[in-house]
Amino acid sequence: MTERTEPEALLRIDDVEVEYKPRGRGPVRAVAGVSLEVASGQIVGLVGESGCGKSSLARVAVGLAAPSAGTIRYAGAPVTPLGWRRRAESEVGLQMVFQNPYASLNPRRTIGDQLLDGVPATVTGTAARRARVTELLDRVGMPASTGQRYPHQFSGGQRQRLAIARALAPEPRMIIADEPVTALDASSQAQVVNLLVKLVRELDMGMLFISHDLALVHEIADVTAVMYLGKIVETAPTRDLWRAPSHPYTRALIDAVPQISTTPRLPKTLAGEVPDPANAPTGCRFRPRCPHAFDPCGQQPPTIDLGGRTAACWLTDPTVARPTVPAI
Repeated sequence: MTERTEPEALLRIDDVEVEYKPRGRGPVRAVAGVSLEVASGQIVGLVGESGCGKSSLARVAVGLAAPSAGTIRYAGAPVTPLGWRRRAESEVGLQMVFQNPYASLNPRRTIGDQLLDGVPATVTGTAARRARVTELLDRVGMPASTGQRYPHQFSGGQRQRLAIARALAPEPRMIIADEPVTALDASSQAQVVNLLVKLVRELDMGMLFISHDLALVHEIADVTAVMYLGKIVETAPTRDLWRAPSHPYTRALIDAVPQISTTPRLPKTLAGEVPDPANAPTGCRFRPRCPHAFDPCGQQPPTIDLGGRTAACWLTDPTVARPTVPAI
C-alpha cells in the first residue's frame, strides 16, 4: 500500500534572513531566520509591531530582493530575485499587492494599459485582451470605463481595487498583500479586505496577508504567524491562537486590541519599545519586555511543536522547569 504524502505548500519560506548594511552603522538583520508556509485556498496572516521585519520578508518572498540566507520556493521551485530581465513564466503566478495605492500605479498610463501588461500572452487578439481587462475590472467592482482613465481620477480605496486587479491580471496562484489597507479609511478597508478574501475563496489562491492589526487578521486568516524583531514567535490556527495564546508577546498583542464590553476597560499597553535590530538582545529577543522572563530566556528558545501550532518560548518547553508566574 502506497503511503499518502501531504501536498507541498504553494509558498514555502525556509530559514530566510534579510540583512542590510547601511552606511555609518553595523549590519541590520531585519529578518533573522523565518520559516513559513502558505497552501492553496489558505490565508496566512503575518502580524507584529512596525519595524519587526514584515515588509522586508514580503519583498524577498515575492522576489523583489534576494534573501541574505535561506530559501523561498513557489510551487515547488526556487523564487528567482528580480533583475533587469523579464520574470520567468513559471513565477508570474506569484504576485504582490503593495501598501500604498498612490505609489503602486503609474500616473502617466491609463488603467487599461497597466492591466494589459499583466494579461498572459496566451490571450491573443485585441478584442480578447480588452475583454480580459473588462473582466478584471468587473471582478474588483469597477466599471469598464475605468480602463480609459488615469490613477489620479480615483480615490484611495478605488486605486487599491485597481492594484488588486493588476495583480490578478496574470492569473496568479499566490498573492502577498503587504499592509494593503493601512492607507485607507475604515469603509474602504472593509471593502478591500472583503474583496481579497472573496477572491482567495473563489479562485483557490493562497494569500500571505501582512498587517500590524491583529483584530483584522483574526477575522480573515486561517492561520496566524506572530513576528517579533525578525523572528516568528508563534504560529497557530487563528481561532486557537486568539483563544489561548502560547507566547507572551501574542498575549500582549491581543490585550492591546480594544474590545466592546459592559465593563469599561482600556486596552493594555506593552511596556518598552521594539529594540534596534542592529543591536538585538541576546537570547530571546522579547526578553527585555517580557513579564514572564526567567533564567533560560538568556538563550535563544527553540521552536516548540505544540501539536498543530508552534511557539518559540521557554515557557512552552516541557523539559524546562517553569517559574512561579501568572499564566499567559
